[in-house]
Amino acid sequence: MTEIVYGVWDGIVYDNRAGRPAADDRPAPPTLANFDSFDDGNRIRAFFADRGFFIFDANVGLIDVLWRQMAEAAAQSCGKCTPCRMGTVLVRDALDALRRGRKTRVGLDELETLADQMTATSMCGLGQTCARPLLAALRHFRDVVEGELKRGPRPEPNGLTYMTAPCIEACPSRINVPRYIDFIRDGKPEHSLGVILQKYPMAATCGRVCVRFCEMACRRKFVDEAVGIKTLKRYVADQQKGAHALTFGRELIAHPLSQDMRVAVVGAGPAGLSCAYHLLLHGYRVDILEAMGEAGGMAAIGIPNYRLPKDVLRSETEIIAELGGRFLFNHALGRDFSIDDLFARGYRAVFLALGCQQGSRLGVAGEDPSLAGYKPGIAFLLDVHDHVAGTRTIELSGDVVVVGGGNVAMDCARSALRMGADTVHVVYRRTREDMPADADEVAAAEAEGIIFHFLANPVRIVAESGRITGVELIAMRQTAPDGRGRRNVEAAPGTETVLPCTTLIAAIGQQINKDVLKPEDGIALDRWNCIAVDPVDLATSRPGVFAGGDCASGPSTLIHAMANGLKATRSIDDWIRLGYVRFRPRSRMRALLNDNRMLADDAVEVPVKPQYRVHHPELDPNVRTQMFEEVEQTISAEEAYREAKRCMRCYRIYSVITEQPIPEGA
Repeated sequence: MTEIVYGVWDGIVYDNRAGRPAADDRPAPPTLANFDSFDDGNRIRAFFADRGFFIFDANVGLIDVLWRQMAEAAAQSCGKCTPCRMGTVLVRDALDALRRGRKTRVGLDELETLADQMTATSMCGLGQTCARPLLAALRHFRDVVEGELKRGPRPEPNGLTYMTAPCIEACPSRINVPRYIDFIRDGKPEHSLGVILQKYPMAATCGRVCVRFCEMACRRKFVDEAVGIKTLKRYVADQQKGAHALTFGRELIAHPLSQDMRVAVVGAGPAGLSCAYHLLLHGYRVDILEAMGEAGGMAAIGIPNYRLPKDVLRSETEIIAELGGRFLFNHALGRDFSIDDLFARGYRAVFLALGCQQGSRLGVAGEDPSLAGYKPGIAFLLDVHDHVAGTRTIELSGDVVVVGGGNVAMDCARSALRMGADTVHVVYRRTREDMPADADEVAAAEAEGIIFHFLANPVRIVAESGRITGVELIAMRQTAPDGRGRRNVEAAPGTETVLPCTTLIAAIGQQINKDVLKPEDGIALDRWNCIAVDPVDLATSRPGVFAGGDCASGPSTLIHAMANGLKATRSIDDWIRLGYVRFRPRSRMRALLNDNRMLADDAVEVPVKPQYRVHHPELDPNVRTQMFEEVEQTISAEEAYREAKRCMRCYRIYSVITEQPIPEGA
């Protein structure tokens, strides 16, 4: 177990140095998980953060590490306020002079004053927090600092400095959210888009359908409302049209590789597109084999036009072709080719991004997929897609019941209304607060007149002459909270009722198509019938084959799928070039933060004037239910500037000091 020699965390002082008298009231050291070593055999000697610091090795140079923290703060300061712009530089330079044994006019008292002023008066989270470890050291362990000054310079320590923010850590793709918002505030939406494109190619798509993990973590919510991060992402993506449109081509690839450096991506959904995009930028030749006749996967067939217009999605999938990627449509794994075939064709590696496009059954009495009026959720959304595209005419009328509480269920319900249903009911076995669907989607569905039945569960499908006429429901009641505080539900006997309907849509989940993979492919599945992958590098049981997105995780979100595509690219690149996957220092740092809940869940320190967020203009509910036109509209440049100003730039800087140099890696 890692033992703390001394430190300060959340204002609590820990001092276990040799020679210190024992005391009964000495605070118990916090339990730190996975802190023994940073990488294999590389002991962690110290850790510094916005909440304080821990020293695990008494020989660590405190001044050196504090200088490292302030050097990063000075480099990342936006320069918009004097305390941070000037304070970080003054403190950095003074600490640099002290650690090198040089004379400086700024002594320890002046350093404490500067750090205190910067913390109290800076306008953003970076300036407000970067000097906290310095203040803690000067106020509680000045004897250590003075001792180091007497001993003189020492070798610069090994380690890593990492700047992040709550919104960055919450995003599966780790987009630098405050940075792209800064560029909007500076009137440079094209630079903002560039920050997003470093992580994935589908900015306009994500700006419409992302589930906004970043906004859930936004510290602005402690003041009024979270910053409209998704709204701003859509704004910058939608600026790139006409004469302002970004162009993509092979000239963007700095180091194109030889023709034999080829990778096969199976599946053109968000995970596959993201992987192909990054592989192309790395210089690889990429073929994307897709079972359907178009790119986009579930984003194309599963997200209705009123949320994601298909021309928007198409413009972003075309980026892959512009970069040199080749789409092979109507090529299905297990039907037209096998994994053995891909390696026989000369591909160096394979990325499986198969998705989960097979619906799950309700598992109730009377359920028969051949009944007229019965539809799995994904199959219904495919019908809607074809109807809107004009390739098939689908008629819908009468009363529709949708079973499920996720985004697919919401898409089915809202689409059914637009397809001509007289009434649409959503049945969900838990409470509204428990629904996994995006809260905005639920609110939009209610505004459009969709009727919700919470704490209700189907137990039998009622049919006559081969056609559905209703669904029997039973009321559910919540049980007492379990050990994790979660309340389960149970059926309440004697509460059965029949809800009449002509169409029943089962939207309770999806799974991978089991016919795609054969035993000879050598790809192991886990107990959920997803492709089993190593969580570190997404490698499957077969060397050279990697997998990501829904087929590896189960049904998830578009942003998770795209994050998997980037992660797989790094692993594939290492595997092809090096024969192994490198250690990822930044990923390891994120694991330290997450495993030990290092990110402070605090409110803003400096008073901020309340200013509620800008919301998308929307079509009137009475109008939009009659068509599939996009409901949400793009905000104006003035609104984008006003919303961007609400960001508090909650950057935090973390430093880890290690015994040996940390291996290089992305």
